[in-house]
Formats: sequence, structure tokens, C-alpha cells
Amino acid sequence: MDHEMNNDELSHDLEMCLGHQIRLIPPNEYPFLLRQLTKPPEKMYICGELPSDDHKFLCVIGSRANSQYGRDVCREIIHGLRGSPVVIVSGLAIGMDSLAHEFALEVGLKTIAVPGSGLDESVLYPRSKHSLARRILEAGGALLSPFDLNRGSAKWTFIARNAVMAGLSHAILIIEGRKDSGTMITAGNASEFSRDLLVVPGSIFSDLSYVPNSRLRDGGLAVTCAEDVLEALGLSAECSSGQSGSERAISELGVNEKRLLKCLSYPKMRDELIAEMGIGAPELGALLGGLELLGAISDQDGMIAKMWNVGREARGAGCEKINED
Repeated sequence: MDHEMNNDELSHDLEMCLGHQIRLIPPNEYPFLLRQLTKPPEKMYICGELPSDDHKFLCVIGSRANSQYGRDVCREIIHGLRGSPVVIVSGLAIGMDSLAHEFALEVGLKTIAVPGSGLDESVLYPRSKHSLARRILEAGGALLSPFDLNRGSAKWTFIARNAVMAGLSHAILIIEGRKDSGTMITAGNASEFSRDLLVVPGSIFSDLSYVPNSRLRDGGLAVTCAEDVLEALGLSAECSSGQSGSERAISELGVNEKRLLKCLSYPKMRDELIAEMGIGAPELGALLGGLELLGAISDQDGMIAKMWNVGREARGAGCEKINED
């Protein structure tokens, strides 16, 4: 909906949030894709600075009660975007939203938070993430809201903010989401606005995989690494700084640790690893202990699972016997 603003309206209600000024954005200064919607928001408040339109905006969504798998995937992909002209968009909420913002800040990516409330500090939701919001602003990012400044959060505000997140983004990355969740609503917005839907495949045994796996059936694009995301956004892998955090750490591992990670193409018991790798329990225990400290693997009741992606070149690689000489 077109919405003309006069100078008086533009200067109305200007306040401070977390030490930064809030201002009303004229519709002609909305982010490019938001301006193209048939019915863009009637008004948008901003605290901080919007990145220029020559960036690619990636909306990252998932569960508030994310799994460790979801957290690791989010970190792996966003860290792999280091140095690229990608802006991470999410909703500041507990769970995957705040993780996406955190991981973007860790690697110097701009990030925009669209909370389910107004931007007045007294109502900014959630209160537990005010420190994160402040760091987003200090890093040159922004808080964006279509609501009146003192509008508290409500069910309808989250639905409306999900549409804003999808509307201003070039693509939506779904990491996890249960049936009938906000993630499912935002995925629907992506289809409505003809945005690319990027999907991280999930376990068939987890209810957190309902949204991603259902969207894969509906034609979403499966992504398993940062390179897939960059390709979907029309960017080359060379535009990023290269390696994700785990890839850099993998390059510093010893030969035996790398072989062990390649061996874990799927979760395995310790006895399986001992037999396949041709080593004793003490040697395996030492390797696993070091990799677990690095966060490269997880050990759940003796079932060992890889938490790092060894890289495209290693996919499908077999397990090799370790040479202990």
C-alpha cells in the first residue's frame, strides 16, 4: 500500500533505543525488495543503518527450541559466508533467530533484526536479547519494525514481522521448524513473494524436520554448505573469505583425525570405528577425545556423529585404515 509521508510525520515519535536514534523510513527508502511488494508495510521504523541495496539479504529461520544439529548447521553455513556481500536477516527471538545474528556478528557480516514488537526499549522483544540488539547496532546493523514504537508483542505481530523478513530478503534459509510454527508461516510468505526457498534437510526422526522436509517435497532447494547458499544467491564462492570456521580448523588437524572424520559419513558405534580403522580402543579414544573438545564430533551413549562438514571433495569418501607409524 502506498503511503505518503510529510515532514511532520517523518519527525514524529523519534526516540532512542539502546543508545541509538529511531527514525521513520520514507517508503522510497525501504529496502529494494520490500518496495517491490504489492502491499509493502505502511510504515517502517529503523534503529541503526540499512546496508546498501547491492547486498544480498538472506533471511535465516528455524525453531526457538533448536537442536544442537540446527545450531551447528547455522554456524557452519553463516561462518562460510564470511567476507561475502550477504546480510543476515532474522527476528531476534530466542533460538535460531538469535543464533543467526550471533554467528553473523562473529564473522563480520551485517545483520538486520526484525523483532515482533515496536522498537521502544520498554517493549523491545525479547528483553533477554537486548544485549544482542545493542551489539547488532554497534556493528553497523539495524533493527527494523513495521509497528508503532510502543507496540508490545502479540501473536499477530509475529505473523506480520515474518512477512517483513521474507519480503525484504532475496532468499529464505530454513534450518529447522515444527508443524504449525512461525517457520512454516515465513516459508509460506516466501512462496507468496516468489522468494527462493533454501532448505537444510533434517532427520526423518525429528519433529523439528517437519517444515524443512515438507518444503523440500514442495520444490525447495536443498543446501548443505555455504557454497550452496552463495550459488543460490547468484554469488561465486570466491566472493567469500573462503573457509568456514570448521574448514579452517580441519585444515589444521592431523592426518589421522581427518581420516576419522571422513569415516563418519554417518553416526557409528565405537566398535564399528575400531574395526573399520584397524586401531585399538585407546588410540580411538584419544582421537575422539581431541575431536570432541574441538566440537568436531558428538558422542551420545557411544554413538559417534560428525558435527563438521569435511568438505565437498570428501563427500562419499570411504573409511581408511590408519597408519600408526
